[in-house]
Amino acid sequence: MPVIECDESIARERLEAAGVAIEPGNTDHERWRAHHAGATAVAYEGKVVMQGEDPERLAAILREGGGRAHVYFDGASRGNPGPAAVGWVILTGDGIVSEGGKTIGETTNNRAEYEGLIHALEVAADYGFEEVQVRSDSELVVKQIRGEWDANDPGMRERRVQAHELLRQFDSWSIEHVPRELNERADELANEALDDD
Repeated sequence: MPVIECDESIARERLEAAGVAIEPGNTDHERWRAHHAGATAVAYEGKVVMQGEDPERLAAILREGGGRAHVYFDGASRGNPGPAAVGWVILTGDGIVSEGGKTIGETTNNRAEYEGLIHALEVAADYGFEEVQVRSDSELVVKQIRGEWDANDPGMRERRVQAHELLRQFDSWSIEHVPRELNERADELANEALDDD
């Protein structure tokens, strides 16, 4: 459960600027509440507490953003199709900004890879990065995003369109295929999410 020490009125302004609706708190101690991407932010004096299944996107809106980020993602499926999860790591020159993993239901490995890309881009966009350099060991996703390979499956085409819509939010972006060992942490986080499920 992330806790951000901050001025709750500035946090409220950031959420409203991002299009997140604010509602009154449920107790005398709660200043306000907000819901976004499956999570809830609750403001108290001097801090905001995030809870829910995916609090990272809310936390990203509340933190200072901008600049360039390196985004690593992975997807994993056991059974292909089978139980699936995604993992992501977002880095800047100051270190790790965000990392995590979450289950996404049942799907194929390739679709899980796309879901990993989509989730990582959503988090990076919520942080307000202007430039993203995306890296993955999924040659299929990288080459489809770059337009080098076709996406014949309708579900894959839909995810490719969604990923391109997210990428257009950044001033500049690149995507590169890297060896598995350079994407090891995102892979670990996806598999840990599956193990914990």
